[in-house]
Amino acid sequence: MTDTAKTVDRTRAARWLQEYGVYVAVVALVLFNIAFTANFLTVGNFRTQLIQAAPVLVVALGMALVIGTEGVDLSVGAVMALSAALVPLYLGYGTLPAVAIALAAGLAAGAFNGVLVARVGIQPIVATLALLVGGRGLALVLADGQLIQLHDPGFLALGTGEVLGIPVSVLIAAVLAVLMAALVGKTAFGRRLVAIGGNRRASVLAGLPVTRVLIGVYAICGLLAALAGVLSTARLGAGDPADAGLLMELSAITAVVVGGTPLTGGRVRILGTVMGVLLMQLVRATLIKHNLPDSTAQMIQAAIIVGAVYVARERSSR
Repeated sequence: MTDTAKTVDRTRAARWLQEYGVYVAVVALVLFNIAFTANFLTVGNFRTQLIQAAPVLVVALGMALVIGTEGVDLSVGAVMALSAALVPLYLGYGTLPAVAIALAAGLAAGAFNGVLVARVGIQPIVATLALLVGGRGLALVLADGQLIQLHDPGFLALGTGEVLGIPVSVLIAAVLAVLMAALVGKTAFGRRLVAIGGNRRASVLAGLPVTRVLIGVYAICGLLAALAGVLSTARLGAGDPADAGLLMELSAITAVVVGGTPLTGGRVRILGTVMGVLLMQLVRATLIKHNLPDSTAQMIQAAIIVGAVYVARERSSR
């Protein structure tokens, strides 16, 4: 086989892995659990897995948009912590005002990141790193460094309630996935963010509103991170900014990249992101059920990121 033929084969393999690898991995992991994990095929187990995956999916959807513009948002975990700190402060005014304030804070934090990236010209990893540190610090100050128990039934229903037997958090995540898919595939905003990720300079020359789109993308990401913080807080029944969203940026980036959205931007795969979240949740659950520590799952996440980035690099370099 000639060098050219080998190169073509490697490119095809990389393309296939990036397109379909996550689906194959999910199916393989499900089959493994069916064969070797006790009580895997139960309604209770599936319900638990989906509830645990829901906040990660909400964050990952926003992260997918950001990565689609060739950016990254490292502050999503800190925004979740900020949300977890704000809810207890305003829950006395009612569930709706408390949730609205938390979401507004996330929207403002995301827009701030967008301004730093789009207007000031700071690299996304640096701009969002600042909020990663400062945001969680602010959350701890607001909560006085304490875990605050919550007892409002209306708010707690967001984490434990059901609609037609479907957990509220899972339903919210599913609806958001459909909305984000429509945003990316059916709107001018979605087409513009993909174009900006593909070639930002060409987008500027073509007259696209690059600054406005980038600020909007980061604002959406911050809003979704705050919503994930609300859902996690409602499920826990307490505001815990010290733990809320910890390492969430790693989980979200992993899900997005494994789902086929390249870190180089120019493409957003929402369905792939959903499957990436399910894959990482299954990996973690499988390891725990087989008595392996959670730290092992984190190392596997890191290895999966390296593998996914390598596959994307092989595809783009050929």
